[in-house]
Amino acid sequence: MASEIGLPAVRRAVRLDPEAHALLRAINVMLPRLDQQLPRLRQMRRRWHLLARLLGRKVPVAHVDDRSIQGPGGLLKLRIFRPGLAGTGDAKAPVLLWFHGGGFVLGSVATADSICRNLAARSGAVVVTAQYRLAPEHALLAGREDSLAVLGWLVANSDALGIDPARIAVGGDSAGGNLAAVLAQQAVPHGYPAPVLQVLVYPATNLRDEPPSRTENGKGYLLTAESIAWFDALAAARGPVDANDPLLSPALARNLRGLPPALIVSAGYDPIRDDGLTYVGQLRAAGVPVHLLHYGGQFHGFLNFDTVLRAARDAFDRMGAALADVFAGRGAPDRTCEITASNGPQGLAGEAARDLLVGGLMWGEWLERSRNGLLGAAAPEHPLFNPATTARARWSSALAQLEVCETYAVAPRA
Repeated sequence: MASEIGLPAVRRAVRLDPEAHALLRAINVMLPRLDQQLPRLRQMRRRWHLLARLLGRKVPVAHVDDRSIQGPGGLLKLRIFRPGLAGTGDAKAPVLLWFHGGGFVLGSVATADSICRNLAARSGAVVVTAQYRLAPEHALLAGREDSLAVLGWLVANSDALGIDPARIAVGGDSAGGNLAAVLAQQAVPHGYPAPVLQVLVYPATNLRDEPPSRTENGKGYLLTAESIAWFDALAAARGPVDANDPLLSPALARNLRGLPPALIVSAGYDPIRDDGLTYVGQLRAAGVPVHLLHYGGQFHGFLNFDTVLRAARDAFDRMGAALADVFAGRGAPDRTCEITASNGPQGLAGEAARDLLVGGLMWGEWLERSRNGLLGAAAPEHPLFNPATTARARWSSALAQLEVCETYAVAPRA
């Protein structure tokens, strides 16, 4: 049985964070329910692409480079985000290799764009995201082969890329977190430097066992039990999936000792929440320090919606700071932080009224971000130029103030 040391005191908040509740209500109204009629694969991929691009911020970085490399099964698309100008100074930059989520079926470098921009800007590291082969066109193991190939390419081309092969972190969200966890285990056996950190955002680490949270959070929170079953069916389209294989279920590896420290983000209303939290316990039991950020009132996929979710922006701030610390050699902490949003001032006339007010503020923020993205310097984000910005920010904060509680901590390891 996995260790319970340092796991969240409150796994699921009493209610969703106000912004998460308003957003999910809008999404559930706009999109057909999956348990009524699952959309065709092409439609599902298009919807996820649209949601991620519409509700993820395009944070400015100095340079973005799209390129392709030869992978085991053909060309692989890469996107490289540089927070500073390339070629300035003699020091090589640290790098985060990021893999997108999507149940091994959806997603692309485009759906990971906002996450990668945020992490590059906040950590000061080069961020590289890679497309990997997806089901049902390919078997699940193909994605593992691709992730190793991209890591090998980064190491082999580190001089030309201006990156430090001794300071590579691996990360990903959901299915991408699965790939990152596998890569953290497989890098050294394949002759590559050990990653300095594994960043796992609501990861799927055990494809064999159904976590209790799948029943608790199986309906209404974007990722549902029905959609997970749909993903599983597509994943098995090329033949039976051996979920006992650690290359598919890294939590089932016999020995986790000596793995890189981990930064793990979890969400209270996530159907696979307990999968990631169990892995936290396993890593700590094996002596691997874990920096756990648990958002008890959020749902699976919330990082993709940072334009309207305060919790997503908070997570990026904390993730970026943690990455910067590890890249600077300041050690990896072993701690648990639980972050939830208050429900604001009392007296609002019920849940519907709160959703309407919070949703209106979120809609205003989305419009403002979109305007600033289109107009750039012509519409500076400054309270003197837009008094509504300050008023909206104050109201949003009052209605969804984030509260942080550190519930477990041990001394950092150098």
